[in-house]
Amino acid sequence: IIRQRYSRWILYFFLITAVTGNIFEAGADLGGMAAALNVLVPIPISWIVVVLAVVILALQIWTSYKTIRNIFRWLALTLLAYVGSAILAKPDWREVIRGTFIPTIQFNKDFLAMLVAVVGTTLSAYLYSWQSNLEVEEQISRGLRRAEDRKGILTEEQLGFAARDIAFGMFFSNLIMFFIILSTAATLFKAGKTDITTAAQAAQALRPLAGNAAGLLFAMGVIGVGFLAVPVMTTGAAYDVSQAFGWRHGLHWKPAEAKWFYGAIAVFMVIAACMNFFGVNPIKALVYAGIVQGFSTPFMTLMVMIITNDKTVMGKWVNRTAINVLGSITTVAMFAATIGLVVTWIK
Repeated sequence: IIRQRYSRWILYFFLITAVTGNIFEAGADLGGMAAALNVLVPIPISWIVVVLAVVILALQIWTSYKTIRNIFRWLALTLLAYVGSAILAKPDWREVIRGTFIPTIQFNKDFLAMLVAVVGTTLSAYLYSWQSNLEVEEQISRGLRRAEDRKGILTEEQLGFAARDIAFGMFFSNLIMFFIILSTAATLFKAGKTDITTAAQAAQALRPLAGNAAGLLFAMGVIGVGFLAVPVMTTGAAYDVSQAFGWRHGLHWKPAEAKWFYGAIAVFMVIAACMNFFGVNPIKALVYAGIVQGFSTPFMTLMVMIITNDKTVMGKWVNRTAINVLGSITTVAMFAATIGLVVTWIK
């Protein structure tokens, strides 16, 4: 829609920030997975990165959308390992509850950078494109291959189901993020270990502080979330590029039928893997990727608000008042955070 209705500069701004953020996150996740596997299996991390990249790329190119979807469903269960890791860390639950509902807010560069990074990784552009493409792939998997066949078939009931599905997914992902923060805050931060550079170091450091089981569970969570994230990041970036330039795209096509789409997936995977051979700090890479996404997210949310209030695009499905109020509050809050970070940089 942006390509068809708005300036190319707007399109390229979203494309560059989305693809850059996706590649950085994919590279950092590959490094994190490799380091976590190295904790369990003493194999050089560089070898593990290559093997993981090849396996995930093969999964994307030579399996069907249905296969990938089913694998993702089971992999999502591995995220519960973070809940177990946090419980084994034995935090002070009264302190946790107080800190959760009465947060300590600081208006300095480090705090605002982390806030923007968290917003960027929680509401980043890949979520918008991945979710919309996921809906199309689901309809195609049910036999509706042509755009004409899919147009106008959604009902109130189906949209309601999609809304509940997304709401549950966002709740679950934020719940897991909460327990990741809790498990490290209750152990590493409390012990003064604030210089962790890889997720594997976090898993290793958790062992003497919270027991071997906590460290093992944390490592398993890193591996599981990596297998979930890397295909989403690289395929999501390929969707963005393909749609920006009008290429045939979709996991329902065979590689020979959508060469540019699958070629983009391969290129992004190679770049992400190569990041790990240039001494890039995976933790810092994730933070920087989140900040990049955080700067583009308010603009993306604003664009989504404009599009979803346009009757020529949405027809009868334009936003209702409650969604506009929530969307506006969210957009303003994200702009405020990014502007605040820029102000601290200037000072």
